[in-house]
Amino acid sequence: MKKIFVTWSAFALSIFSIAQENAPMNVAEYLGDLKVRHIGPALMSGRATDIEGHPKNSQVIYLGTAGGGVWKSNDAGVSFISVFDDYCQSIGTVAIDPSDPDNTVWVGTGEVWTRNSVSIGDGIYRTKDGGKSWTKLGLEKSERISAIRIHPKNPEVVYAGVLGGLWSNSADRGYIKQTTVARHGRKFSTSTKRLVVLNW
Repeated sequence: MKKIFVTWSAFALSIFSIAQENAPMNVAEYLGDLKVRHIGPALMSGRATDIEGHPKNSQVIYLGTAGGGVWKSNDAGVSFISVFDDYCQSIGTVAIDPSDPDNTVWVGTGEVWTRNSVSIGDGIYRTKDGGKSWTKLGLEKSERISAIRIHPKNPEVVYAGVLGGLWSNSADRGYIKQTTVARHGRKFSTSTKRLVVLNW
């Protein structure tokens, strides 16, 4: 019994000694008047799933997140504003239209990191006013869109890589071509063609 008491006493003293050595530092001693502030969406949005920069304006960045929608920076990442809160929160990919990068951005919803805790999406969206408003343009049952590529000569044609449902067969899984036709300025019809459909 005496040996056990001595052993536990030595262990407790060593823990106390380590805690003293690792005492919290005084940040002001090292940083002076420099203040630390939160500049990004990490606290509310979880993981970043995609980051896309404007091809001609390095100040503009779009950030897709696993659980916090899409965020936009107009000052090269110093600060971000949420531009997708009224829609889906789980984002798989963001694509800036190279023919109209100031205004047109596509978003594929549904996080594609297949982990034990993952959210689903509800389709593909597009903004034509730099993120102020968005229109859903199909693939509502795709659950997860991993990539979007915009045709370089016809921005109404996009190609999407669709992961689909995680735990079951999915009719929307595969490589998909989607054509969007504008009518009357605001209403859209879409045509979706599955170039490659995968089921496993």
